[in-house]
Amino acid sequence: MGLQALFFYLFAFIAVASAFMVISARNPVHSVLFLILTFINAAALLLLTGAEFLAMILLVVYVGAVAVLFLFVVMMLDIDFTELRAGAAKHAPVAALIGLIVAIELIVVIGGSVISPAAKSAITQPIPAITERQNTQALGDVLYTDYVFFFQIAGLVLFVAMIGAIVLTLRHRTNIKRQDISAQVARTPETAVKVVKVKSGQGI
Repeated sequence: MGLQALFFYLFAFIAVASAFMVISARNPVHSVLFLILTFINAAALLLLTGAEFLAMILLVVYVGAVAVLFLFVVMMLDIDFTELRAGAAKHAPVAALIGLIVAIELIVVIGGSVISPAAKSAITQPIPAITERQNTQALGDVLYTDYVFFFQIAGLVLFVAMIGAIVLTLRHRTNIKRQDISAQVARTPETAVKVVKVKSGQGI
């Protein structure tokens, strides 16, 4: 138990320190690298709690896709962050209000057991013990039984969003040779072959 607590405080300290460096680093590339370090330590904290599925999803989705995408965008587009930060002061009151709301929600969620001790008994799907059921198996049981329709709806929404993004960003360029599948299938020998009579000793 002492070793587990030691690793918890180690990963928590690195996660908090790297999260602070994300917003304080002047170089945006360094900010993205600190963000990746924050995600890695958060995944380690999830592993300590027995949520190995969430830890792997955090590494694969956020570290392997989102953070790396941010890094490539920052490095390739050469964004002028000085110009972007110039207008940040006028949005500070709205940002402070949103931050206050999020902080209140976190306090209510974390202190929910203190404010309302009966909240634990209202959980319809209690988490089984790790010795009885692994975290991934428990999530699969709940996701593909009680919430299978919501899971399918979420996949449909993401599918529609993907199609919408393709339609909005697709641009047809002119003067480019394109294939017409129906015209190719409907070709006959008369239209596909052109016989040219050339006199002897002359080219085409």
